[in-house]
Amino acid sequence: METTKKLFVYGGGGHGKVVADIATNCGYEFLGYIDDNEKKQNAITFEEFLGLSGDFFVALGIGSNEVRKKIFQKLNQNQIKIAALIHPKAVVANSVSVEEGAVVMAGAVINSDAKIKKGVIINTSSVIEHDNIVEEFAHISPNVAMGGGVFVGALSHIGIGSSIIHSIKIGDNVIIGAGSVVLKDIPSNATAYGVPAKIIEGRK
Repeated sequence: METTKKLFVYGGGGHGKVVADIATNCGYEFLGYIDDNEKKQNAITFEEFLGLSGDFFVALGIGSNEVRKKIFQKLNQNQIKIAALIHPKAVVANSVSVEEGAVVMAGAVINSDAKIKKGVIINTSSVIEHDNIVEEFAHISPNVAMGGGVFVGALSHIGIGSSIIHSIKIGDNVIIGAGSVVLKDIPSNATAYGVPAKIIEGRK
C-alpha cells in the first residue's frame, strides 16, 4: 500500500505559503516549515529538522534566487530529497523537463521541449513557450510571457508582467523590471527595464 509522501517547505514567508499549498495540491502531506531566521508558527529550524526520524521531502519556499541556491546546496550536502512541484492547474507539455527544486505555480503554461532547471520558480500564469531554457535558480514572475526559443540565464529575475520576444538570450544574474518588453539580448549582470527594455545598470 502506497503511503503519502511527507514534505516540509524551507522558508516560512509568503512565497513559502504558496509553495506549501502547491505541495498539498500535488498530494504531499505538508508537515510544516523550516525557517532558520525566526521562529514562526508551524516552523522548525534546520537543525531540528535534521534531528527528525523519517523519510521527508523538502520544497524550496524562498523567493531570493541567491538564498534559494544556498539552501538547495545545503539540502544536497545533507542528502535530503528536494521536491519539484507542478500545480495541477498548470499546463505543462509532456516533453517539458522540470528539475528538482523547481516550482511551477497555478495557471502557468509551459510548452513543448522547454527546460526548467534546478530551483527555478515559474510563477502564477506565466507563459513559457516552446524550446525555452530557464537556467538554475532563475525566477519568472507572475504573468510573464516568453516567446519561443528564449534563454534565461542562471539566477536571473524576470519581473512581473514582462514580455520577451522569441529567440532572445538573457544572461546570468539579470534583472528585468516589471512590465518591460525585451526586444534585444541582455548580457549577464545587467538591469534592464522599459518598453522597449534598456540596460540601466551593470552589476558585479
